[in-house]
Amino acid sequence: MPIAINGSGTITGVSVGGLPDGIVDEDMLAANAVTAAKSSGRVKGITEFDMWRVSSSFAQQNAVITSNWERADTQFDKIGTGLTESSGIFSFPSTGIYLINFQIYSWESGGTAYHGGTIDFSTDSGSNYTTRVEMLTNSYNTGSAVGGSVFMHVTLDVTNTSTNRVRFTTVGDSEISFVANSDQQRVGFTCLRLGDT
Repeated sequence: MPIAINGSGTITGVSVGGLPDGIVDEDMLAANAVTAAKSSGRVKGITEFDMWRVSSSFAQQNAVITSNWERADTQFDKIGTGLTESSGIFSFPSTGIYLINFQIYSWESGGTAYHGGTIDFSTDSGSNYTTRVEMLTNSYNTGSAVGGSVFMHVTLDVTNTSTNRVRFTTVGDSEISFVANSDQQRVGFTCLRLGDT
């Protein structure tokens, strides 16, 4: 089809890729003409942000946190699709580089040497996990009630939403009481998609 300039000022007959490179610049684009779906990398901005927490206190030792997970609902709403959860195993809504921040809070009557947690990542639908980060409190053994908190973070390269999974565990030298709450982020995590994989 030949290129034609119509009386209305429109141009027809230009095929995809028919314009020379550099002829269309940012100034020529209409406001809001480029959507996140048509952009790439950091240009997209924040497309996924989610926050989950454990809603009630629990006691355990060296185990996956499998129950009472809820998406935060106190002055919060996710951005994007958000993660999905089943028995403490979380799946991602899209591929990309994700920043995970995980925190836990404990309260013990005494005699505990340490406690902490891990962030574990699977690339085979949860058949095997690799601990990507582990953090422990400073040792304490005061014989009286002691509170402790641990914060950790890691970036994960999610290349396949069907097979990549993340989970969170507790670590301790004995069974630890972890203090959770349905209105506060005491035991829980945030997940932010930083950009494309």
